[in-house]
Amino acid sequence: MLMRIKDGAGHPVASPYDYQRAGTVCATIFQIRGPLLLQDFHLIDLLSHFDRERIPERVVHAKGSGAHGYFEVTHDISNITMAAPFSEGVGTQVPLSMRFSTVAGESGSPDTNRDPRGFAIKMRTSQGIWDWVFNNTPVFFLRDPTKFPPFHPQRDPQTNLRNPTIQWDYWSQNQEAIYQIMILFSNRGTPKSWAQMHGWSGHTYKWVTADGNWHYVQLKITSQQGIENFNATEAKATAAENPDHNTQDLRDRIEAGNFPTWTVSVQTMTPEQSQKFRYDVNDLTKVWPEDEYPLLEVGKIVLNKNPENWFAEIEQLAFSPSNMVPGAEPSNDPVLQARLFSYPDTHRYRLGGNYLELPVNCPVAVRNFQRAGWARVDGGAGTLPPNAANYPSSFNPPVSFVKRPYNLSAIADPVTPGPAITQGTYELSLLDFEQPNTLYNKEFSDEERQSLVSNVIDALNSVTIQDIKQRSLNMFACVDDKLGAAIGTGVGLTPKCALKP
Repeated sequence: MLMRIKDGAGHPVASPYDYQRAGTVCATIFQIRGPLLLQDFHLIDLLSHFDRERIPERVVHAKGSGAHGYFEVTHDISNITMAAPFSEGVGTQVPLSMRFSTVAGESGSPDTNRDPRGFAIKMRTSQGIWDWVFNNTPVFFLRDPTKFPPFHPQRDPQTNLRNPTIQWDYWSQNQEAIYQIMILFSNRGTPKSWAQMHGWSGHTYKWVTADGNWHYVQLKITSQQGIENFNATEAKATAAENPDHNTQDLRDRIEAGNFPTWTVSVQTMTPEQSQKFRYDVNDLTKVWPEDEYPLLEVGKIVLNKNPENWFAEIEQLAFSPSNMVPGAEPSNDPVLQARLFSYPDTHRYRLGGNYLELPVNCPVAVRNFQRAGWARVDGGAGTLPPNAANYPSSFNPPVSFVKRPYNLSAIADPVTPGPAITQGTYELSLLDFEQPNTLYNKEFSDEERQSLVSNVIDALNSVTIQDIKQRSLNMFACVDDKLGAAIGTGVGLTPKCALKP
């Protein structure tokens, strides 16, 4: 059946390529030589929409792809949280959308660039949207919220080229990033497939039970497809051959019925345990050792549906760690606390103040007092009547509220009385190099150790300022003397850890 084409206002379109000009047709050469007519709404409408066809790309995580599927509860964890869907029993399924992304590259950059990967999940629960905005690494580069805005990927302001000297200058001045840097410059920094990555919350959260008890938690999402990475040579070759390799791989898997699956597990820590933990429980640059805080399986994720329209369903996806359901609460991690504001604020700029009305972001039901604003499309009041008041009315219509299930004061971290404190940055110590040392000596394979050394040597030899190269080398020497010596040989410098006597 043929579909009749109409313009954006619903008017029939006679021909998509017609346009209006002044003048008459020359009988001999069949040309109209007059100017275009401003009254030609069809042409003006085409041009106007074309001029506005791109929305601002994300400052970070601009290049990505995704799909839809479901989350299923596989274990009863009512002793850990009352959050839906866990509270609704084993076997409960809720629909979700996932987006995978590189962090630093622009929207047209290769999928296989050396970069951390975003690993974001939007679950549509009976109690509202629950967003898990994770990465494919268990830690991050920084733990101070004021360091993130100046850290975000940027090009050299003079040349508009990527500048490794700028990159290593930042890292070597903020050496708490070393754990993430070591992951990034191993083969783990170039995943072969979105489906063959693990995901981590990185941040610490709080999960609360129905009776008000709570735990600190971190989440890990384990790929059932296994893990496979490119080496540096393979990643560069794939970027040249097919820069959308991972995007295509994910779509091909789902189209073939090989639905990617992940196991979801949680680590828990009591407030009492956190007081004895060797590191700050809210430090984003540290992991919770799994032998001390074992993984408890809680659910699974399955992706089984590709988007029908990539822009509407993937590019307009808007995640925020502030989207939590009752039973899930933020910790005092300062970077997480900053993200609670930053992410929704970004979406309001990029997609508009009513971005939550876009179908891919819209929760199951909305009834609030927000009104008007750009692109309001839900009748003005969510699922309330269109003429509903913008305050808690007793008649138009009468509204009610659900009692908070637990006392927020009872789950708050204790705060020592005193004045407000201005904290410039965490102080760096040898403690910050303990876990990177374990990563290098006990978790990395021989191949990963070799790739780390080789990739760092290649990167540092592109740094043009000798002091930055030396400072970066010294950072690796603080992790392990052998690691520092191997890299030092490759860059022609002698390593010395500034924190060691």
